[in-house]
Amino acid sequence: MNTGKRMTRQRRIILDDIRKSRSHPTADEVYESVRKRLPRISLGTVYRNLDLLARTGEVRKISIAGKQMRFDGDKSDHMHITCVRCGRVTDLPDDPRYCEVCRETLADSGFMLQSVSVELLGVCPDCREEEDVER
Repeated sequence: MNTGKRMTRQRRIILDDIRKSRSHPTADEVYESVRKRLPRISLGTVYRNLDLLARTGEVRKISIAGKQMRFDGDKSDHMHITCVRCGRVTDLPDDPRYCEVCRETLADSGFMLQSVSVELLGVCPDCREEEDVER
């Protein structure tokens, strides 16, 4: 990561926390988790570091319409699906055929595809099971 800024202890702990998480945490969730190791850290410090880590490509911001921004420490190519009931974000394996379809669709537009971001929404297995129990 070449940001012109050094990797501070706080930034390293925030980055490690996100990379270990599979829940795609919000900034508030990162703050609550990181406070266990850094009790004096402020929420503002967490937000500033998350912004820097996202700008430098160390983490991904996951923007979900109408929801808090989430963060992903897995930089590999993959997609996400969000549960419309509980908000859980789950990784889906990347399928290279999807990007190829996008490239073919854009062929006549003059655009050069750099990345693909698709918002997949559904109901997770836990929420579906809960629905079945309520019926």
